[in-house]
Amino acid sequence: MELRSVEELMDLLHAGRPQHALRTAALLRRGRPADKELQVAGLVLGIGPVLCPGDEAARARSAAEAVRALLGERVFRLVRGDADPADDDALRLRQAGEESRTAGLDAGVLEDWRTVLELVAARHARLGAVD
Repeated sequence: MELRSVEELMDLLHAGRPQHALRTAALLRRGRPADKELQVAGLVLGIGPVLCPGDEAARARSAAEAVRALLGERVFRLVRGDADPADDDALRLRQAGEESRTAGLDAGVLEDWRTVLELVAARHARLGAVD
């Protein structure tokens, strides 16, 4: 599956475990407020269980492939999860995902992230037009 719009992505996020995804993205926002792609990667990990409900090993790969065309290569690599374990961004993403399982913070609602998703998608579309 390849997502073509933020609206399609929002639908999948709503169908998944949005609270875990929201907490992960919120923790990344706190730690790296300017890094929208990293925050979005934390958010879109939440579509993996929707895309591959019975195959835990394929969740990250399926989520990454789904958002690649919409959100770009960096988000794709981060979500796919096979980056160098020493990579700072990959490490932060894993840590936020783990911390979000126990964090009791109010991470807001998915609609709060629509603008960020649209910004990342628009930036990727502009860069893709230049390539």
